[in-house]
Amino acid sequence: MKPRIADKLDHLSQRLADLDAALSDPDVTSDIDRYRRFTCEHAELTPVIALYQAWCKARDDADAARAMLTDPDMKELAQSEIDQSAIDMARLEADLQRALLPKDPDDGRNVFLEIRAGTGGDESALFAADLFRMYSRHAERCRWKVEIVSASESDLGGYREIIARVAGDGVYSRLKFESGGHRVQRVPVTETQGRIHTSACTVAVMAEVDQVAEIDINPADLRIDTFRASGAGGQHINKTDSAVRITHVPTGIVVECQDDRSQHRNKAQAMAVLAARIRDVQVRARDSQIASTRKSLVGSGDRSERIRTYNFPQGRITDHRINLTLYKIDAIMDGDLTELLDALAHEHQAEQLAQLAEEGA
Repeated sequence: MKPRIADKLDHLSQRLADLDAALSDPDVTSDIDRYRRFTCEHAELTPVIALYQAWCKARDDADAARAMLTDPDMKELAQSEIDQSAIDMARLEADLQRALLPKDPDDGRNVFLEIRAGTGGDESALFAADLFRMYSRHAERCRWKVEIVSASESDLGGYREIIARVAGDGVYSRLKFESGGHRVQRVPVTETQGRIHTSACTVAVMAEVDQVAEIDINPADLRIDTFRASGAGGQHINKTDSAVRITHVPTGIVVECQDDRSQHRNKAQAMAVLAARIRDVQVRARDSQIASTRKSLVGSGDRSERIRTYNFPQGRITDHRINLTLYKIDAIMDGDLTELLDALAHEHQAEQLAQLAEEGA
């Protein structure tokens, strides 16, 4: 094990011991916020230190076995223990490296999923609807809840833009690499000559802010307009200005929400999306800076980057960031994203491990 990693683990072991003592301190247990913070940190450190203790035991066992190599009667048994300890130490060290990878603080958050039609007109809008169905079906498989925040439908039943809130266990950790340009190659339903067209959509996955107050938004920077909602909704929709449009003047970010009949709820929902967008801009700026030092763009959240192509005539989907091609387009469009999402997560983890190795060199 590299000295820097061993030093870090020794430091974490001492920190766990300090937390054990703190959690039995009446001053800590009487402070709910402090107690909760220490409890969460203790829960994170415990499995890491358990792995480290197992690695130390395997190392100590190997040292004890080496001391017996000079005894002819024990030499064979000692060598067997040394070999087994080496195997155990290698496995435990790999597990420790993964356990020490930096955690994304947003991984446990819900998300706002935005899909916008791009080049391709009506066909792009139809593809946006197909993408939304794909993510919705995957959410069903994962038992996540999908709630449409706002939608702008096209004439043929697609979406020029759709925003949905996806809530559930680990949503952001699974979907965070979906942000970017998605390209489709297929024969549109409007094509009479059978020619293959290329269209594109942009997907944005933004971690939901737990409280709008997490993001410093100056009320003076907001322009809030109300208007009558369009589309289906009956007479009520036509009589009240329930729709809300919020413009964040410094960034130019505009959010509209009109799906609820209550102006108050539409405004609250629009503010939640606005806060997520502003925070997303900050996170993308940070991640892009980090990604500039890496070869791969996995995790950079670069919206301008074409990340995936859906080729229907050939039945394949290609993720260009990791050079992965899967010939199961029907299953994927029906929500079977597990293999694809796992591959992206593993690539990101490999990048982190490589960086950890460089730091520990």
